[in-house]
Amino acid sequence: MSIPDPAQPRNKRRQASEARRRAKLDAAFDIFIAEGFSAARLDDIAKRAGVAKGTLYLFSKDKEDLFEQVALDAIAPLLQRLTIIAEQPDLPFAAMLTGIFALFEREVLQTKRREIMRLIVSEGARFPRIAEFYHREIVSRGLALISGAAARAHARGEIASDALARFPQLLFGPMLVSVVWRTLFEPY
Repeated sequence: MSIPDPAQPRNKRRQASEARRRAKLDAAFDIFIAEGFSAARLDDIAKRAGVAKGTLYLFSKDKEDLFEQVALDAIAPLLQRLTIIAEQPDLPFAAMLTGIFALFEREVLQTKRREIMRLIVSEGARFPRIAEFYHREIVSRGLALISGAAARAHARGEIASDALARFPQLLFGPMLVSVVWRTLFEPY
């Protein structure tokens, strides 16, 4: 006779809870992308996720909060990987940039993640809370990574100017434009 493992029911509950969480985030992501932030309805998200609308309010306080969770879910793992690349102290700056650009192309431009940035660009002015959130949680972290890596490269003599350390937007601007370009003009 085997002894029941008391952790097994907890693991199953945890897995079921994660599956419900994943369903809500995936449904919200799909609806936000298809409809845009302003037209996305919590009723449609709940229906797609297979939950009652009230359940979404247990998960998030409002539509903006749900969008923030979707954005973090999509982008946070990528930021962690970018951090690993950018914070390697002995990695030559050119190799770091190559790694960042390759990761950005593979994990943003070639995936639905790019749609999060498109939504921020297209709807951030009308919904400043989501733009402020995205800047605070994602953009500012990326800017700090680039600034720090560029400052280290400048201190090592790899790059002559400290302009990128002072103005990391010089790197982020073209990356943002590449997302806009891909989402707007790729079909043509």
